[in-house]
Amino acid sequence: MRFQFHSRFRLAFPLLKFAILAGGFAISAWSAAQTPEIEEVTARGQLTYNWQQHPAYPAAYSGPNSIIPGREKMYTLTSTAFLGLRPWLGGELYFNPEAAQGVPFSTNLVGLGGFTNGEITRAAGTNPVIYRQRLFVRQTWNNGGGSVAVEPDLNQLADVVDKNRFVLTVGKFSILDIFDPNTYAKDPRTQFMNWGNWTYAAYDYAADARGFGWGFAAEWYKDDWVLRFGRMSGPKEPNGLAVDLALGKHYGDQVEVEHGHMLGDQPGKVRVLAWRNRAQLAGFKDALDYLRAYPGADPQTFFKVRGSDKIKYGLGINLEQAINNGAGLFLRAMKADGRTETHAFTEVDASLSAGVSVKGSLWGRAEDTLGLSFSGNTLSDDRRRFLQAGGISFFIGDGALRYRPEAIIETYYAVNVSKALSFTADYQRIQNPAYNADRGPMNVYAMRFHAEF
Repeated sequence: MRFQFHSRFRLAFPLLKFAILAGGFAISAWSAAQTPEIEEVTARGQLTYNWQQHPAYPAAYSGPNSIIPGREKMYTLTSTAFLGLRPWLGGELYFNPEAAQGVPFSTNLVGLGGFTNGEITRAAGTNPVIYRQRLFVRQTWNNGGGSVAVEPDLNQLADVVDKNRFVLTVGKFSILDIFDPNTYAKDPRTQFMNWGNWTYAAYDYAADARGFGWGFAAEWYKDDWVLRFGRMSGPKEPNGLAVDLALGKHYGDQVEVEHGHMLGDQPGKVRVLAWRNRAQLAGFKDALDYLRAYPGADPQTFFKVRGSDKIKYGLGINLEQAINNGAGLFLRAMKADGRTETHAFTEVDASLSAGVSVKGSLWGRAEDTLGLSFSGNTLSDDRRRFLQAGGISFFIGDGALRYRPEAIIETYYAVNVSKALSFTADYQRIQNPAYNADRGPMNVYAMRFHAEF
């Protein structure tokens, strides 16, 4: 993904803000008129602005895919409409148009495994781009076990469903809308910002460059258990926008088992996720052999050795546990096979993240949230040898590599201004950016504004 800064940003930014806010107030007024237990239609929206800066940091050398070691700024701005209706019994239809703009560090989205802003893949430069983010149908078949109230939310009509039920989602959406939920670390618009905190960094989930795809996901709820299975389209070329709709040949499959429990008198959940992608991908061993056979060739050799279908897979565990009504812990760990280039997410072959989320009740700010996390990312031996030989992959490549795991500490404080508005200050410290002990540490400071209406 490449970005171009344009001087018309000064004009486009205030015009976009005006349009977003005007549309938001209109949606809010229309939605406020209906508050039934079971909604038939919904119209909601969100606006998120995320500004980040990193001061200059030490770097012995830089390569084509390095974050500039000098001081830099970046930003993202997204606005989304969440429109839905109930066309038949048990059915829901949703459509999400989104406007997005933004510029990453170093103009290009490069130089890290755990990137610092979960919104940056949706940005496309300084002029706003409107695109169809989601368009999907959801069908629920109830199967007894007592009633459960479904609260109204973004892409969620208020409803009453059975505890035991089967849910099928078909269309364009993100597989992360359904898989890998976590109460304390999931939404980069309101919680942790780093990619390794809102999902597994090693989860190379099938999607286009913005994180969405076409496919289906099935969920079976039975008492304290949930079983999920889904197949999604990946990009025609790794990390591209064009999707490959030949779902019988190229695809991303995932299966997740979830179990809810009580520890003491506090709820918790354990989830195990397995995934398997099939796509035209380059292997790191083949790319390294090419580099050695053709000295002086373009170090980004994947397009030279890409052509045959390959399998990529991984396994992860996701834990969440409430400590009390205002605090909880989370942990995610995943290992991928690491033999092939990145398909659709980021440059991580094994990841671990853990942290705590605390509400501000102790200091008289019950709706504020304080979060603290640690995440660590590592590379496979195959990927590491390719980079040490001077290879360049999609997101990383300093021209050389003195390998160390990438370690990231993140903390944030979200101030709840009102039910619809929040303001967040965030800090991230990245040790060994892009797994290189000759670079960093890097400090990133962020401010985020988020509104829902």
